Amino acid sequence: MAMILHGYWRSGTSYRTRIAFNLKGVAYETAPTNLIAGEQRGDAYRALNPQGLVPALALDGAVLTQSPAIIEWLEETCPDPPLLPADPVGRATVRAMAALIGCDIHPLNNLRVLKALKGDLGASQETIDAWAARWIGDGFAALEKMVSRHGNGFAYGSGPTLADCYLIPQIYSAERFKVDLSPYPRLLAIRAAAEALPAFADAHPDRQPDAA
Repeated sequence: MAMILHGYWRSGTSYRTRIAFNLKGVAYETAPTNLIAGEQRGDAYRALNPQGLVPALALDGAVLTQSPAIIEWLEETCPDPPLLPADPVGRATVRAMAALIGCDIHPLNNLRVLKALKGDLGASQETIDAWAARWIGDGFAALEKMVSRHGNGFAYGSGPTLADCYLIPQIYSAERFKVDLSPYPRLLAIRAAAEALPAFADAHPDRQPDAA
């Protein structure tokens, strides 16, 4: 089955989806969508995803949108290696870690929100960076504690899970906003472990064909 992943090199949602595909060993084609140029708002892309967001996964006769849905579809259709633990409580815990990032951190520092802060409210870049840092810091402080309870080299246990697919792109984003990450040694240790794995390294924004 041919799969085309429409995304943007620096998009956190695209980044986490690439990691998941790589961990599963599932091949896909890349179709860059330039968010800075506004391609996501054009008619061609809106025909794929009416919301005008990335990523979008084009399958044979179907288009999946929203990275959580795409990654869960991938987990269901390609269960090995698993991104979720075998037990229900473990799965819920990993999903909670992912949601902490995907629902409570990332939406507040993605491109369209930051552009609205600047364009609609007149926020300076310094204010925007402080805004992003606040929500990243709150979330990372909680996640650091969760990892201390459940992690053993990765966010949950000794191998990568759904939680790590979300965490690594958010650390990348945090560094872009100059967030001090020293209070989160466990999260930084996870990044070091992840960077040693080709699945994460190959998904890095700098390695994408549309990297600026």
